[in-house]
Amino acid sequence: MERLAIFDVDFTITKKETLLEFYKFMVKNNAKYIIYLPKILFGGILYGLKIMDAEKAKVIFISFINGIKEKDMDELVKNFYKEKLSSIIYEEAYNTIRERKKEGCLIYLISASPEFYLKEFYNLKEIDKILGTKVVLEDGVYKRKFIGRNCKGEEKVIRLNQVLKEENIQVDFKNSYVYSDSLSDLPLFNMVGNPYLINSKGRKTKIQILKWK
Repeated sequence: MERLAIFDVDFTITKKETLLEFYKFMVKNNAKYIIYLPKILFGGILYGLKIMDAEKAKVIFISFINGIKEKDMDELVKNFYKEKLSSIIYEEAYNTIRERKKEGCLIYLISASPEFYLKEFYNLKEIDKILGTKVVLEDGVYKRKFIGRNCKGEEKVIRLNQVLKEENIQVDFKNSYVYSDSLSDLPLFNMVGNPYLINSKGRKTKIQILKWK
């Protein structure tokens, strides 16, 4: 049986929220994307006031990718990884990834962030599988729509189990690991014998807390 080491991405592997960083990267490279800022802020306010759920707010947020061709996006995300993503990885996170890999674990990244740029984390040779929120690609052009659900909370468990079944992977969950900054990942934490909460601030939990800088 395989052992897994499962990592969330935003504020677990990375020091910042990656979708926001991607939007800032896009604006930096082409000022026309600033036009989407009011819509993004509006969605964020409604989410903060609990008038809109996270999935709907994210659909609004990703409106700036609507109409980008696949080949152009591939080049954009490669540059995004080189210029930004690779520089905001917690050193402790990458050291832990390498340690778990040496121990024989399969390394899975499971995140609510979009897969179209998360895939650049395959640049880290230790990564075996990346699961994120899937965005519609239609006739070679990105749309501001999701395929399925926002990959958050219980959806992460659903996506993980689908992949394990498809690839016929049997897992020793008792000796597997989950690392996340958020208790929204409790469904994943509850699957494994070794859950770790990253940089938790004052939240009462029995899960062991690690401080990564």
